[in-house]
Amino acid sequence: MPFDPSRASGSPRAKSRGDSIMARLPLVNQLPKGPYYGVLAEFATPAELYQACQRVRDAGFTRWDAHTPFPMHGIEGAMGLRRSPLPWIVLGAGLTGASLGFGLQAWVHTSAYPLVISGKPFFSWPAFIPITFELGVLFAALGAVLGMLGLNRLPMHYHPLFKSSVFDRVTDDAFFISIESWDPRFDPSATRTLLESLGARSVDLLES
Repeated sequence: MPFDPSRASGSPRAKSRGDSIMARLPLVNQLPKGPYYGVLAEFATPAELYQACQRVRDAGFTRWDAHTPFPMHGIEGAMGLRRSPLPWIVLGAGLTGASLGFGLQAWVHTSAYPLVISGKPFFSWPAFIPITFELGVLFAALGAVLGMLGLNRLPMHYHPLFKSSVFDRVTDDAFFISIESWDPRFDPSATRTLLESLGARSVDLLES
């Protein structure tokens, strides 16, 4: 079989594919490789940001985010975001906890340490419901917290956006779009031109 240099672990193409896979993994805190994190554009109003999000989405960008000082209704649709898998994580964790709680009680009372209590059968499942419910709620809560942290790749103690002085206003009265440099469609000049054409008040190229 002929040697394919693109398959070599040290080749640029293989490294690019590896970086792309790592960027999509949950629970993996990753930042774009290279000298630039991406571009940050500031918009004056929520309406301008909403329209800009639609245009960035339609342009085919996939590695980007919108930053606002308060929740904006409908922004997830403008960004083209899919539904979060977090509810399925919570459901799976809750069912796992409930199953473990019920199974442990059934095993203890029917096999490990069977006792006749008030003439009831060993497998008195109605008595198992409280512990089953409590463990289901406990595991679901843990799944919600850990799943949220994992999907958001937290904790992250450093982020290049914090190096921007204008980004300090994101919790006050400013609205931003950031596009990361490992987006397949990212180009420093073309991306800056696109955001400026969408009415951005300022566009900054951020270092990693």
